[in-house]
Amino acid sequence: MDIANQIKNLGIQQENILYNEPMKKHTTFKIGGPAQIFIKIDNIEDLKKVLLFANKNNQQVTIIGNGSNLLVLDKGIKGITLNIRIEKIDIEKKDEKVKIIVGAGEKIGKLAKICLQEQITGLEELSGIPGTIGGAIRMNAGAHGKEMKDIVKTVKCMDYQGNERTFTNEELEFNYRSSIFKKEKYIITQIELSLQKGQKEDIKEKMEEYALYRKEKQPIEYPSAGSTFKRGNDFITAKLIDEAGLKGYHIGDAEVSTKHGGFVINKGNATAKDVLELIEHVKNEVYNKFKKRIELEIEIIGESNS
Repeated sequence: MDIANQIKNLGIQQENILYNEPMKKHTTFKIGGPAQIFIKIDNIEDLKKVLLFANKNNQQVTIIGNGSNLLVLDKGIKGITLNIRIEKIDIEKKDEKVKIIVGAGEKIGKLAKICLQEQITGLEELSGIPGTIGGAIRMNAGAHGKEMKDIVKTVKCMDYQGNERTFTNEELEFNYRSSIFKKEKYIITQIELSLQKGQKEDIKEKMEEYALYRKEKQPIEYPSAGSTFKRGNDFITAKLIDEAGLKGYHIGDAEVSTKHGGFVINKGNATAKDVLELIEHVKNEVYNKFKKRIELEIEIIGESNS
């Protein structure tokens, strides 16, 4: 029996299993070749079933959330791609403190709206990040001086053998756009956040202020994977890209945004090859002019041509 038929017998809802699924449908960049087997995971039991099956059958496993920080290569992804969609939001208020238990597949924007309605403060700065909570923790996403590490208390996850584990904040090795999950193979399933009670008008005002900033400063009208490059230790990457005269430079439909030099955008039908060539050009130009090496913030996954 082939792998596809074996997966059908795992007891997962058939509508959650897709074959040769174009990854451009599952990334904010709107780029990427097909995932051989694409499975939407909305509960822990299904996750464990697939991981045990993958181990037994020597299948490569790739994990994605909302696909907002990813460039998927044009050849696509071999093996099994798991789209973590575990949803849960439980709120517990005690005095001024608020504990929120949230599924890794919940979108940050949705949680931010609930926090506004419930008069919970602490998530406003991060409210415009387009990813899931799980993805944001993996890369310690941040905005406006706030990072995920500032609000996370514990993280539940599963290793690739199906064993569950809980990490405390101190064990998560949070760093700039990094965490333990960048180095070790765990799949985030559930998070405990520590927030506070606040005033609805104050929360609303902050969220609107950050949303306006994002609209004015970032090219949110085009598909992208968010900020393409990390900031430097002693320089602002977007500023160097601008000073190198690279805004608007394009290869195919991949373009350095004219609004923000730190973003590579998809003007329509960009391929991963276009984006990679553009990134290399930007890196080389910045190094040649300023002797500064810039690093990627986005992650690249999939099968390379080499």
